[in-house]
Amino acid sequence: MTYTTLISASELACRINKPDWLVFDCRFSLADPEAGARAYRQGHIPNARYADLNRQLSKPVNSYSGRHPLPDFAALTKQLGAWGVGNRSQVVVYDDAGGAFAGRLWWLLRSMGHETVAVLDGGIQQWQKQQLPLTTILPKVVASQFRCYLNSEAWLSARQVENGLAARTLTLIDARTPERYLGRKEPIDPVAGHVPKALNRPFQANLTPEGLFLPAARLKREFQALIGSYAATQTAHMCGSGVTACHNVLAMEVAGLPGSKLYAGSWSEWIIDKNRGVARENA
Repeated sequence: MTYTTLISASELACRINKPDWLVFDCRFSLADPEAGARAYRQGHIPNARYADLNRQLSKPVNSYSGRHPLPDFAALTKQLGAWGVGNRSQVVVYDDAGGAFAGRLWWLLRSMGHETVAVLDGGIQQWQKQQLPLTTILPKVVASQFRCYLNSEAWLSARQVENGLAARTLTLIDARTPERYLGRKEPIDPVAGHVPKALNRPFQANLTPEGLFLPAARLKREFQALIGSYAATQTAHMCGSGVTACHNVLAMEVAGLPGSKLYAGSWSEWIIDKNRGVARENA
């Protein structure tokens, strides 16, 4: 059996020692970029490697990019091989934020043609809740060869988003909190508000109070109500920097609504060009 969206803690525990299974710890904090690596060293799921959002899952920021530009895919391909990922590997990714950061590596692998990757439902908290072990021992890594089959249609540029919204061939969903979407509060980026015509679904809406993904049927009902007559393939997701937006891509896949896209640059890229529209509600 292969896993392509979610996997439970108990399912992972039964398979974690299989040689073709690889686990990645993706914990990260925007407020403290070293916090995830520290947490990994203090205790992680056995055999897990650590994947750093800034160092491995993004390119360095430049004057025309958002805060987390997509990585150099050639470099990431090489890194995946160094981590031991092969094209037949079952990859499991986790974090401590409901999948907000693990979803980025899930999406990257999928866009690189690797379907067998799943997010640990409930993250490390569910693992610990089931009294499953953590370790400080670093995994013994045997390098492999990973071949990338990049699907460049999995993400959109700002221009493609502009054109799609203008032609009404695209619906755009913003995964940020309502306060940030409405422009009432902006703790990270220099401009508050949202892309005109964008809809809002905070990624947290995909989760139960326990941090597990909602049932597929409910996710499908809620996303279909949001996108209306648009197909999943006419739907794009954004957030502040193209990270938590991947959570909504994953949620639509769980819901059986495959093919939605990522606006990778997201809000932090959108606002660089002063000619792009900004909508806000400050009341």
